[in-house]
Amino acid sequence: MIGFTEAEILAWLNPLLWPFVRCLALFAGMPLFSQRTVPMPVRTGLALFFAVAAQPSLPPMPVLPLDSPPLLLMLVAQQLLIGLSMGFAVRIVFAALEFAGELIGLQMGLNFAGFFDPATGSQGTATARFFGTLVAFLFVVTNGHLMLIQALAASFHAFPVGQEPFAFLRAAQPQVWGAEIFRIGLWVALPVVALLLFVNLMLGVISRVAPQLNVFSIGFPVTVSVGLLGLVATLPLMQVPLATALERVLAGFS
Repeated sequence: MIGFTEAEILAWLNPLLWPFVRCLALFAGMPLFSQRTVPMPVRTGLALFFAVAAQPSLPPMPVLPLDSPPLLLMLVAQQLLIGLSMGFAVRIVFAALEFAGELIGLQMGLNFAGFFDPATGSQGTATARFFGTLVAFLFVVTNGHLMLIQALAASFHAFPVGQEPFAFLRAAQPQVWGAEIFRIGLWVALPVVALLLFVNLMLGVISRVAPQLNVFSIGFPVTVSVGLLGLVATLPLMQVPLATALERVLAGFS
């Protein structure tokens, strides 16, 4: 008869349990995987696959007794906090580029065409939706998911399971990450916004030189046309700010 002791079961279970919980929390908080279109069994299977596949690169997990509710709840809270924070960091990058789309659409005059976004449950604009979809494709094409998996594995070295469960809050300071939305968004939108500002200045000069021209009738098509040309010119360069922003927000986990 084959038997197992409690120590053997804990030695097998602990190395898989904590990576599984942290990765599952990551999928629950990050864009793309947190949407309703991704079923929960798919997220659970991917989290379990990561927990098994990442075992050679993870540090030794402490063998902790699972019959101690206070300690168990504290360690589960640690994994949930780190995983959700990583998902929040990636969501900040997506929100920053969508904010850039909002700024560009505001300067182009397209923000009046708002619609309800079922993914976020709020009003959205055409340019912000376009930037959000573009970032989702670039995230996969530029191997952003691989960068995220690498950061998740490195987080077990930076913030190991066990002692000081909430040391992550003091080291990473996730409450200040919201400023990255405005910093990255303004950085991405600045070329097109500067171009549209120059167009508006030229329209103002034309209205002073030739008052008989109706600037309001010609200004909107000119602004939209120049804004679309600026978007086409800057889209090939979108990979650089996306990769830089991902590296910046994920650097705190490695």
